[in-house]
Amino acid sequence: MSFKTLFDTYDWDSTKDSIYSKTAADVERALEKNNRNLEDFKALISPAAAPCLEQMARLSHERTQKRFGKTIQMYVPMYLSNECQNICTYCGFSFTNKIPRRTLTDTEILDEVKAIKKLGFDHILLVTGEANTKVGVEYFKNAIQLIQPHFSHIAIEVQPLDQEDYEALTPYGLNTVLVYQETYHRAEYKKHHPKGKKSNFDYRLETPDRLGKSGVHKIGIGSLIGLEDWRVDSFFTALHLDYLERLYWQTKYSISFPRLRPHEGELQPKVEISDRELVQLICAYRLLNEEVELSLSTRESAKFRNNVIKLGITSTSAGSKTNPGGYAVEPESLEQFEIDDTRSPKEIADMILNAGYEPIWKDWDAALWNKAKPKQEQHA
Repeated sequence: MSFKTLFDTYDWDSTKDSIYSKTAADVERALEKNNRNLEDFKALISPAAAPCLEQMARLSHERTQKRFGKTIQMYVPMYLSNECQNICTYCGFSFTNKIPRRTLTDTEILDEVKAIKKLGFDHILLVTGEANTKVGVEYFKNAIQLIQPHFSHIAIEVQPLDQEDYEALTPYGLNTVLVYQETYHRAEYKKHHPKGKKSNFDYRLETPDRLGKSGVHKIGIGSLIGLEDWRVDSFFTALHLDYLERLYWQTKYSISFPRLRPHEGELQPKVEISDRELVQLICAYRLLNEEVELSLSTRESAKFRNNVIKLGITSTSAGSKTNPGGYAVEPESLEQFEIDDTRSPKEIADMILNAGYEPIWKDWDAALWNKAKPKQEQHA
């Protein structure tokens, strides 16, 4: 069994009708509960919940502080390559975009590491385009080996891989894998991914199953807000999370909230989400699930990020560069997308402190995880 089996029992339009038909009474019942289910989540993301945002925010704040305390995890993305074999309508790295392509060498990777360490980070997210021939498993294995001595937590956001590939990478220090479905609307997905391996909707949909079976420590999921109705995509993300937690209960999970940003292309969001609605969505996830980590990137404005720190978010990026070599090697290379919050990591940390929270640069050590190094090294 995989998530696809469950997913195929749902219909997009029926799910949408169910969300939009929720009433104020449904919202009130959901807010009165201590333990909420997916039907309650539908009510909390529905238009009917908009007047209750202040109450949702208060409850979300209380629930987040109870579980995570007054802390915000700090992380930074490091782009290794903009090579990509896929055509994606919303991405600056899309194969059809005529841009200079670059993949970092070992020396350049270590130069980037040196620059990032000076910023204070100990959690790093490695990002590439999706190009199996040029940045495949062996490239990832080598990059992780180079980086592992310098960071306590390594995550990747790359092309979906087979289960055995994830199993091959985790002994070298891979802790977390982020893989976003982009949209759970099958027809719209095909429209935005017409060619390349990424056009295989089902293979991407089943990636978290392969990750769960591989034993990776944490899985990040989500959808790209703007490709389709954010309420329906968010419900399917919640359904996916619920399924994964039940089956792979020893794994940790995170959800991100990426909104479409300007890039080397002209795709405009099909459905806009306002700042107020994004707050509603963040709070709804927290009220559904007390354990899941909620992450907000520099795609969002400084003002917005300042205001949502206390409402459910548990991790945030800072000082992000979305181009290969952006920190030291080649700062002017093409970005995957434009960031909005351009403040330095220190400025973000100061903002978090001023909000009464503690910025956490390190909350994990490889010594706590026996799979941190290849077996032959453990017994050396």
